[in-house]
Amino acid sequence: MPDITDGVPEFVAVVEAKGFRAAGRQLGVSGTALSKALRQLEQRLGVTLLLRTTRSVRLTEAGERFYAASRQALDGLRAAAEAVGELADEPRGTLRLNISSGAEGFLRGPALAAFLQAYPQVRLDIIVDEDVSDIVAAGYDAGVRLGEVIEQDMIAVPASGPQRMVVVGSPAYFATRPMPEHPRDLAGHACINWRPGPDAPPYRWEFTEPRGGDFSVAVPARVVANDFSLMMRLVTAGLGVTIGMGDGVRPYLDRGEVVAVLEEFCPPFAGYYLYYPQRRQASPALRALIDYLLRIRQAR
Repeated sequence: MPDITDGVPEFVAVVEAKGFRAAGRQLGVSGTALSKALRQLEQRLGVTLLLRTTRSVRLTEAGERFYAASRQALDGLRAAAEAVGELADEPRGTLRLNISSGAEGFLRGPALAAFLQAYPQVRLDIIVDEDVSDIVAAGYDAGVRLGEVIEQDMIAVPASGPQRMVVVGSPAYFATRPMPEHPRDLAGHACINWRPGPDAPPYRWEFTEPRGGDFSVAVPARVVANDFSLMMRLVTAGLGVTIGMGDGVRPYLDRGEVVAVLEEFCPPFAGYYLYYPQRRQASPALRALIDYLLRIRQAR
């Protein structure tokens, strides 16, 4: 006999992910399995919850009511589980994080590995993403983004030191072209540019005049990609110049594969923050990560 909750978490995931495929990636199941679970849920309830098209899903009136009740019930169960977890000797449970790919120092540095070693009962579920405007609606416990893009109603904790953008090219590339002395000189260079997704415009490279204000440059892009590792492979192959976060390009600089230019136009700025909503009490696992990051900062 089916449990009354069968299909409910899957239904909520499909609604919040706005589709079966995206929800399937979050839950680790196929879209076909999700569709079957939703059909069985609708059959048990005797109503249609979702109107499906080839490109989207839309809630029916019954679906809207059932989603509101289901979301509230799941939040209540989660809160109850977290309250029970607080009685344990140490933090435990799954911590869902949405992290910008630019947070190289946080993603690839020692912080996450050391945290997991310190808290063996905590599991991390990490999605590297560039376009999450509402971590609460998407079901994440916290996000990691640059401070300038975090909404003011969030609580933010430093997750890195100051950052700076760095323009780099390979020695082989600069052996054939003069190094740019000002960002306007980039018009004469082959640029490897970045954009966060297929529908987003390419990044306008941002600079600061040493004795003036901030400005941006729409560079002539030979290649546009959304994967920084690919961009750096092209740069080290001598195909052009690119711009990236200092943490991301530092290994290439240390190995001598690239050299930095235009450094006087790239001052440091506030770095990455771990953030979460004020209206939600931090779970024991999230509280442990926050305290861990604060201890790292105090030790520096």
